[in-house]
Formats: sequence, structure tokens, C-alpha cells
Amino acid sequence: MDDRTTTDFARTQPLDKPVTGKAAARKKGRGLGLLVVVVAAAAVGWWLYGRQPAPPPPQGRQNAFGGPMPVVTAPAVTGNIDITLNALGTVTSLATVTIRSQISGQLVRVAYREGQMINKGDLVAEIDSRPYELALAQAQGALERDQALLQAAELDLKRYQELAKTNAIPRQQLDTQVSLVAQDKGLVLADQAQINTQKLNIAYCHIIAPITGRAGLRLVDPGNYVTANDASGIVVLTQLQPISVIFTVAEDNLPQIVKRLRAGATLPATAFDRSGAVKLATGVLKTLDNQIDTTTGTLKLRAEFANEDDSLFPNQFVNIQLLVDTLHEATVVPTSAIQRGAPGTFVYLVNADNTVTVKPVTLGPASAEQIAIQSGLAPGDGVVIDGADKLRNGARVVPRNTEGSPGGGRGPAGRPAGGTAGRGGNANSEGNTTTGNQAPGSAANGNAAPPPGGPGSGTGGGRRSRGAQ
Repeated sequence: MDDRTTTDFARTQPLDKPVTGKAAARKKGRGLGLLVVVVAAAAVGWWLYGRQPAPPPPQGRQNAFGGPMPVVTAPAVTGNIDITLNALGTVTSLATVTIRSQISGQLVRVAYREGQMINKGDLVAEIDSRPYELALAQAQGALERDQALLQAAELDLKRYQELAKTNAIPRQQLDTQVSLVAQDKGLVLADQAQINTQKLNIAYCHIIAPITGRAGLRLVDPGNYVTANDASGIVVLTQLQPISVIFTVAEDNLPQIVKRLRAGATLPATAFDRSGAVKLATGVLKTLDNQIDTTTGTLKLRAEFANEDDSLFPNQFVNIQLLVDTLHEATVVPTSAIQRGAPGTFVYLVNADNTVTVKPVTLGPASAEQIAIQSGLAPGDGVVIDGADKLRNGARVVPRNTEGSPGGGRGPAGRPAGGTAGRGGNANSEGNTTTGNQAPGSAANGNAAPPPGGPGSGTGGGRRSRGAQ
């Protein structure tokens, strides 16, 4: 066999020979050792991660493990509560008149402008009066004629009465003359009535305003022939000052209103716009309807307003607030303090040690953003008005008053493990009753982040950084 054959045979041998015996055992031991090292490193990393200080909670809000919660409080005060009724009403004019012609004739003049305020007695329109003036002259002529006939008949009657004394004329002739005189007197009276009628027709030709009000749109133009039975009329006058509002209240409120009216009280009524945000006018309750509507169980009331600025307009929908009575010297709290749940209506009462107690209360009348408390609270008691959604009976809080400054009593200051009391920049950095000696692995109870540049100050969470150990 030559050298070439030997070389080719060597090249055909496998490159990786199977490892057996002690070499295989050594390789397997190295793999297990590497696995143990990786597991140990992971365990050490997990332990170091758990030792890191917890991040501070945002803006002092505490965690869910019993730390103090920042809340806004307000004291119960003594004040007056207005007992009011809210209702929907419609502005109604006290007088609306459709001006119609009382005679027939041609409309020759319109003496108003559309939308003009017209006073009582002012000229509104004028109708051609010439036909009625001629009829007046004719009636006056008939009167003169009949008066002359009456005078002649009276003279004849006087003569007949003298002759009848001597039986110079028959009695029948005297009686006939008496009847003729009476007939002429009747004609004179009829003529006088005709004269008065024509004078009245001439007066009707000048149409005047019966009330003071605003003129509407013109319904008839000059030159048209109008009649006494025209349904549309010439113009509509609507009284605006004063004006009234018709509104309804439930029949259950009627006894209280009637009691106040019988006592001689004046019940103020305030009108607001449709949204209820803009005050339009202030007036007084004027009268009640005489019966309750059985279909709705409500009663109509009328309130009167001066309406000097024309803020109310006929047929306008408004919201009416009727002041029925005023509750004096009542215990008052904001309506936001009232909670509802299993105990009924209750409030969170802030104690001296900055804990809260569920306090059932009995509610009274409410007005705007305040409500009266009939029982359960005394003036001066602090109640939670914001932040009560996460509270429970006995929970610790950091109270602030309604202006946002710290309020209420303070508990012991929280002491972090660094040895200094945690003093943040807000109301939550003081009054913390928890200490910094918490077991590893528990959640942080911190109040606020430490001030910059203060490595020795505590985080408020009861944990120390590794550098502080």
C-alpha cells in the first residue's frame, strides 16, 4: 500500500469521535455546575430586587394596606336653610286683547308701529267716519221735525182741555189728542236715540287702546274694508308690565303653602331661564287655582312679576323657585358630605385622632349646595366632603379644609428607618401614624417623595435604601 492510499483513508475517518468513560462524566459534571450557577444568580437577583426601596405613591395618596388617605373636610355649621319648591311655568300675560272694529267701513289710518308700546287711550286705527256723520245729520233733522210736531200737538191738547171743561168738544176728541202728544214724544225720543247711535258710530271709527301693552304684527293694512264680525281683528295688544307666570305644584305641597298664605306671609317667587342657571326676575305668589287637576295631581299657581326690564315674554317657559319657608338655626353641611349605603344616609365624621367614623344622620331640607341635618351631627363636627369613596369605618385620614390647607388634628409623625421624620411638601407628609419598622416584602406606606438632595430623609414607606443600611 502506498502513501496516497494511507492519506485518503485518514481523511475518511470521522472528525468527532464518541466520548466514553471518564471524559463523558467530566463533561456532564461541568453542565450541572453551570446550571447551578445560573439558578443561584437568579435567586440573588430576585432577593436584591426585593430589597430595593418601593417607589413613593403619587402625591401622597396611600396604598391599600391601611395608610392614611388624604381627604377634604368641612365643618358642620349653624345657618338658615330656605325651603323652596321648584316647578316649571309658562309666562302668561295678565291681559291680551285682540282689537277688532265694532262697525263696518274702510280702514283709513293705522296709528301704531309693530312692536310699539301703546298706552291705554292711545289711538290705534281710524275708520272712515263720513257715512256715519251723514247719518247723524239725518237723525238730527228728524229730531227737529218731530219736536215741532210735538209742540203743535201739545198746543192743541191745551185748547181741547179748556173746551172740554164746557163740553164744547166730545170727550173722544180730547183723548185722541192726548194719544197724539204721547206719540210725538216717542218719536222725539227715537230721534234722539238715533243721534246718539250715530255719535257712537263716529266714536267707533276712532279705535283706541283699552289697555297698556305691546302691539303685535299688523293684521290689516290701511285701505281694507273691515267689518264688525271680522275674526282676525286689526292688531293684538299684550300687557307685559306687570306679567304673571302660571306654574304647577304637587298637591302634597298645598297645605304648607296655604298655611303660609293664611298667616299673611308673602311668598317670593324667582324665575330662571330654561337651563335654570340665569335669574330672570323676582316676584311674589299672587293666587291659587280653585281646584286640583285630578289627572296629574297638581294645582296651578300664579306668580306676578313687575317685569320692568322685559326679561319675561308671554308663552316663555321658565323655571320657578318658590320660597315657602326658611328654617332658622339649623345644622348645615355641604350636600357632597352625604353618603348612602347600608346604614341609610350617613357621613364620615372626622375624629380628633384623624380617624373617621360612619355617622348615620337624618336629613332635612336642602338648598343649593347645602343640606340641613336634623339629627346625628352637632355644629363644629368635621365631615368628609371629598375622598370618601375609598374610606371605611375607622380608617385614618389626612384632613384638609375646603381651601386645601392642612386641617384637623395631627397624629405622630411617621418615622422612616433612616432616623428622621418624613416631612414632605404637602399635607400628607405629616400626621402619618405608621413607623418605618415594617417587615421586608410589605408594601410601602409612604406619604410623599423625599425632598431632593436629602439622602438621609425617609421615604415614608418604612424601607431603607441599601446605602442607608
